[in-house]
Amino acid sequence: MGALASASELSRRLGHDFKRPELLDLALMHSSMLANADEHAQSYERLEFLGDRVLGLVCADMLLEAFPDENEGQLARRHVALVRQEALVRVARSLDLGRYINLARSEDEGGGRTNPALLADACEAVIAALYMDGGLEAAAKFVHGGWRDMLAETPSPPKDAKTSLQEWAQARGLALPVYRELSREGPAHSPMFTVEVEIAGKPSISARGASKRTAEQRCAEEMLKKVKDV
Repeated sequence: MGALASASELSRRLGHDFKRPELLDLALMHSSMLANADEHAQSYERLEFLGDRVLGLVCADMLLEAFPDENEGQLARRHVALVRQEALVRVARSLDLGRYINLARSEDEGGGRTNPALLADACEAVIAALYMDGGLEAAAKFVHGGWRDMLAETPSPPKDAKTSLQEWAQARGLALPVYRELSREGPAHSPMFTVEVEIAGKPSISARGASKRTAEQRCAEEMLKKVKDV
């Protein structure tokens, strides 16, 4: 395990001079560090909640400006792609964010610094820290820089696997796919979900993911492969 990179170094990479550096420290504090802390100590989970909303707002604004001729449904599909875990992980990895997160030794040695769910959560917390310290302008500057390329990568509105599977079923007059959570394992701060999908006349398929949404998407992807091969 190498030395933890400093928050001040990350601040420089973010291009923001924090007036309240404790906000960035909090955005990098994983819940595994609170086991022996006092009752008032906090992790980044509350910031993560706020960062998710700030990211959604900034991405919605970017989409309205970039695609003035698209309708609400098309913009919504683009928005889902921009705020999903995979997009957050991509930005987090571009910052090498895992190097800066404060983790308990057990979480670190268990691969926490490369865990997609953990990286996505910390990235949302960083967005919130920027927003709370520098306002929407500071948060938007970061989101614009990190998400701009993804905005340009899809000339047509993307369709996620769940949407494509739903459309496949509707086109054939079948009932909509049904998703069920089979299990949830692991610690509360880093769960692993197992979900299955059923569609009329086809054997069910299950998949795992670090979030319920990710597991459902993987189920849909595998079911699409199966039904299209028939």
